[in-house]
Amino acid sequence: MNRRVVITGLGVVAPNGVGLDAFTIAIRNGISGIKKDPELQRLQFSCQISGKPEISNEDSLKYFTELELRNFNSSGILYGVVAGMDAWKDAGLSVGITDEPDWDSGTIFGTGTSGIDKFRESIYKIDDLQTRRLGSTAVAQTMNSGVSAYIGGKLGLGNQVTTNSSACTTGAESILMSYERIKSGQAKRMLAGSTSDSGPYIWGGFDAMRVCTFKHNDTPEQASRPMSVSASGFVPGSGAGALVLEDLETALARGARIYAEVLGGNINSGGQRGLGTMTAPNPTAVKKCIKSAVENAGIEANAIDAINGHLTATSKDSLEIQNWSEALSRKGIDFPYINSLKSMVGHCLSAAGSIETVAAVLQLHQGFVFPNINCEDLHPDISSVIDASKIPKKLIETELNIIAKASFGFGDVNGCVILKKYTS
Repeated sequence: MNRRVVITGLGVVAPNGVGLDAFTIAIRNGISGIKKDPELQRLQFSCQISGKPEISNEDSLKYFTELELRNFNSSGILYGVVAGMDAWKDAGLSVGITDEPDWDSGTIFGTGTSGIDKFRESIYKIDDLQTRRLGSTAVAQTMNSGVSAYIGGKLGLGNQVTTNSSACTTGAESILMSYERIKSGQAKRMLAGSTSDSGPYIWGGFDAMRVCTFKHNDTPEQASRPMSVSASGFVPGSGAGALVLEDLETALARGARIYAEVLGGNINSGGQRGLGTMTAPNPTAVKKCIKSAVENAGIEANAIDAINGHLTATSKDSLEIQNWSEALSRKGIDFPYINSLKSMVGHCLSAAGSIETVAAVLQLHQGFVFPNINCEDLHPDISSVIDASKIPKKLIETELNIIAKASFGFGDVNGCVILKKYTS
């Protein structure tokens, strides 16, 4: 079996826009969602800003019952359920209650951690002799598969329902795992995505590692500076992205709108060998991942019109550009357009790949390249490899045919997805 796989639904909970319409307006106009974070300031973090989605209790009640929200304290599950259910509805699929599970549909919805604030809240109230008082909702909110379990139950999914976890590569991995399941004929439809919790217990370790910027606490919107010579570290962020992947035949049969086609991709690891470590990528593995993704997609490297990069606003941005250039054998003016959503939302960690893929799909579907903000002072190690015009500072309206989306994560793991504008 060799089925074509298309994207028929999108959902997003991002720091600069909750919901597809708000998010689209934000990325087209270079609107930042990074703000001063009073909690990080109170706790005397070096980095006192963050990219955090805003979902009111009123909006939460559109997805959860009042009973479900009682003692609920897992932002990652909240974000994931909102993005996932929005994507499902966007695909024109029913969320009605039925007695029979939907055997043809499943979800692979990833996360880095789950319910850490819930654990902290529960444990803070008790001592070791009172552990049975953790509460009846603690398990569902803190198990790693909590987000996929909630989504699976709300949508009645009867196919594979699981959660993957590969640091910043989680979102790309969930998409490719879902793609393979549909392509092999084991499912007709999969909800792919990933989410990340908010808050100091998620971000504290990164602040301690000194990889987060501390130079823009009073100018948050200028803080995330991918590919800039003045980049000083990433801004912690959170949220969720979701995509409905579907067998083309099934999508056409029900008259679904098709955003894009997934041509293929690749996942690999540098094995923390050579220059690869727990926190640094092995360049050989990154280039191999990109080359293998292109080969798996059945395209030539020169067919790629744009790249949605990982590009975190750290010292590794120049290395990523160099890796792309060598892997594609393209440089200067021949290099594809490249952009980084992190300039507007910060680094959403395990949710980054899925939120950024939603942005990549929107670019394909609507024909634009969103701007890189805060990149007026392009790093010389980057400008020496690719032409500055390929790193747009303003919105470009142009037809795109193929976009490569890559994510590179802690643990020296890599993922690259190749997306194509749908044509029959």
